[in-house]
Amino acid sequence: MAALRYAGLDDTDSEDELPPGWEERTTKDGWVYYANHTEEKTQWEHPKTGKRKRVAGDLPYGWEQETDENGQVFFVDHINKRTTYVDPRLAFTVDDNPTKPTTQQRYDGSTTAMEILQGRDFTGKVVVVTGANSGIGLLLLCDGVQTEDCY
Repeated sequence: MAALRYAGLDDTDSEDELPPGWEERTTKDGWVYYANHTEEKTQWEHPKTGKRKRVAGDLPYGWEQETDENGQVFFVDHINKRTTYVDPRLAFTVDDNPTKPTTQQRYDGSTTAMEILQGRDFTGKVVVVTGANSGIGLLLLCDGVQTEDCY
């Protein structure tokens, strides 16, 4: 491992491996953050991938989340009678980088209103439908403001 590092190569092909001096931690509500012990700073994005993560699901059977006198979260494994500051769910994190929906989507004459509304929340948005004389036309989402993409 040291020889690989000396040669400037990582000792793993995992993009999720943290650089030296970094630690992965979780908040009380399951958000993952990263502690840089070298610079004594924290951040929400993974230092290599730039992704945000959160833990998925409940604690494993027999585990409990507690808070110490300094407000630091720790975890109790009642089955093996151990405590740790490392969240046991860290092995099962999920990316929390929501993808921005496409602002333009073409529909044809066979598209139903329910297909258009599927999974979309139009609350507080301005919707412009063009070409309505033939099918549903072109739908432009303007996010409530006039933009170059919305005429």
